[in-house]
Amino acid sequence: MLPALREELALFPGPPAGNGSPTWSLQDPVRNLFFQIDWLTFEILSRWHLKNPEKILAAIEQETTIEADEEDLRGIVRFLAENELVQRHDAGGSAWFHDQVQKRRTGIGRWLLHHYLFFRLPLWRPDAWLERALPWVMPLYSRAFVILTLLALIGGLVEVSRRWAVFTSTLLDTFSLQGLVGYFVTLVCIKFVHELGHAFTAKRLGCRVPTMGVAFLVMFPMAYTDVNEVWKLKDKRQRLAVSSAGIVTELAIAAWATLAWAFLPEGFLRGAAFLLATTTWVSTLVINASPFLRFDGYFLLMDWLDMPNLHQRAFELGKWRLRRLLFALPEKIPEYLPTPRYRFVLLFCYLTWIYRCIVFGGIAILVYYFFPKPIGPFLAAVEIAWFIVLPVWREMKDWRSSLPAILRSRRTGLTLGILASILLVGSLPWDQRVRSQGLLGPAELYPVVAPSGARIEQLPVADGQLAAKGEVLLVLEAPELDFEHQAATARVTKLQWQAAAAGVDPERRKDQRVIEAARKKVAAELQSVQGEQARYRPTAPFSGRLFLSQPDILRGDWVAKNEQLAVLANISRWVVETYLPEAELNRIRLGDHGRFYSETPNVAQLPVRVERIDRDATRTLQEGMLASSGGGEILVRQSAGQRVPDTALYRVTLSLSEEYAPKVPQILRGQVVLYGDPKAYFEEFAHSAMALFVREAGF
Repeated sequence: MLPALREELALFPGPPAGNGSPTWSLQDPVRNLFFQIDWLTFEILSRWHLKNPEKILAAIEQETTIEADEEDLRGIVRFLAENELVQRHDAGGSAWFHDQVQKRRTGIGRWLLHHYLFFRLPLWRPDAWLERALPWVMPLYSRAFVILTLLALIGGLVEVSRRWAVFTSTLLDTFSLQGLVGYFVTLVCIKFVHELGHAFTAKRLGCRVPTMGVAFLVMFPMAYTDVNEVWKLKDKRQRLAVSSAGIVTELAIAAWATLAWAFLPEGFLRGAAFLLATTTWVSTLVINASPFLRFDGYFLLMDWLDMPNLHQRAFELGKWRLRRLLFALPEKIPEYLPTPRYRFVLLFCYLTWIYRCIVFGGIAILVYYFFPKPIGPFLAAVEIAWFIVLPVWREMKDWRSSLPAILRSRRTGLTLGILASILLVGSLPWDQRVRSQGLLGPAELYPVVAPSGARIEQLPVADGQLAAKGEVLLVLEAPELDFEHQAATARVTKLQWQAAAAGVDPERRKDQRVIEAARKKVAAELQSVQGEQARYRPTAPFSGRLFLSQPDILRGDWVAKNEQLAVLANISRWVVETYLPEAELNRIRLGDHGRFYSETPNVAQLPVRVERIDRDATRTLQEGMLASSGGGEILVRQSAGQRVPDTALYRVTLSLSEEYAPKVPQILRGQVVLYGDPKAYFEEFAHSAMALFVREAGF
């Protein structure tokens, strides 16, 4: 005799499966859980009142075209029992329930571990309020509002594109403590409205919304809404509407907020609209649309593919394929799928694994630095162990159970050979190449800069002409400085006349010392002014070719303070300047050879040789073309108007081994490859790991 089903269970018709067969949803209202069942399970449950397995199978054979056997019936009985969907009134049932309760009991340590990693906090039972408020939000579901929102989106994006510089500068201005607080408050409000979008849509389609609250993933809060009753809906499009309601709500808010930012005047409201627009766009596109965690994107993808429990099924398929690839184990495929979907699910599985490793690793780093030691390192280690190490360990335990078959497989030998080759290649020091980015330019450069606002008086050296050492490059005229020179000269002349008159005039002789002191003071001022005037007549510190910053500059033009007017370059000798971290610096020596590969097309690769190695780290990066802000590879941050490298870098000067005489002299950026001491690929990783351990080991 079969066990009786629980009386409160309910069945609801569901959308057709991918192969066209009907499906149903089995509801457990006590736990608000739904189980999707297929046609065979439905036919068996519909005849469960017969209680006898033979009668049920005979009725199915006579009344339907489905072929069922005892094994199918046993599987359904196991499914019902494992999910506590049957009544158990006998002694065996009491023992079974007792065992289930004991399994759920955990120690305080395991309880804390589970609730640190994930727990939910129900805050509100909104169903009655949603019922009352639904008429007020129904206009938001109308076709007219959708059209208006699309027009607002188009208008807002057009205005942002026209004022892109203002938009980006406003975004940069919000990167402050006050801005981050504003983004956090805005994000909390947006997520609440996001969940209301799910709740109202579900309520509009006749579903009950029992709870809303906050879920914590590794202590990171995320709002949630219980809309499990959407499994009652037969129409697949209605389920998709509920799943996408949060994203659609955020996109609507983003559209209207973007339009508001474009038309509101400067002030509080415009700032609030900017925060609302940027926060909503980022949270929607980056977080909610992601299918790799259990966010809205995942449920949308799951409903679109009609694959319930997509993550679990994809992981099982991915692990099966991995075992086949590594060991060629003759295991049965978890489920058969059409070839295009099979490939898609495999790709989704591996992308999800990579994404989760990055996300949980990043969260572990945040936890590590957010909490004080030793709590931070402990919690970070727990998270990495639970989300990354434990799944790998479980898979390896499955490998252990199949160890005899693995050892007999020829594929195992090939896999071990490939692994050994990778370890060998990564462990042996054979790579002599030291790569970096560098600039090819003249060995000597002298920029000519205006000391202050001035007028060009003379241009003795034309653009592109040679200038000898000591030759005046250009002459600037500063009227204020000329006036100071004339005034100081007049005062010196007057004081000299007074000093000469004091020698023959008895009345003036008593003031001779005062006059002499004043004369010396004014003479010093005159000398200072003359020295300042010399800065307006810069001379060549070496022989080279002068290149004007603006070739069309003319005599009489005015220039601003600190404006670069020209540059003197010694183009007879060229060098390459590059920067290396300390780990790479120890691999090269003076005289080591290499090559420079220019990014500019039609420039041949140039042989170079290490000429000079700085032993002090560079404090500021002068070469803007090498900085990340200028399109280079060196990560820098701005500090007091200077470019400061994020890591310790050392300047290395390379001389050209061959003569280089370009037709058009210009500074070129390119890749530098030097040949120094060999290193292993794993060596840098080992050094970084050891440095991290030594740096963070102390408390």
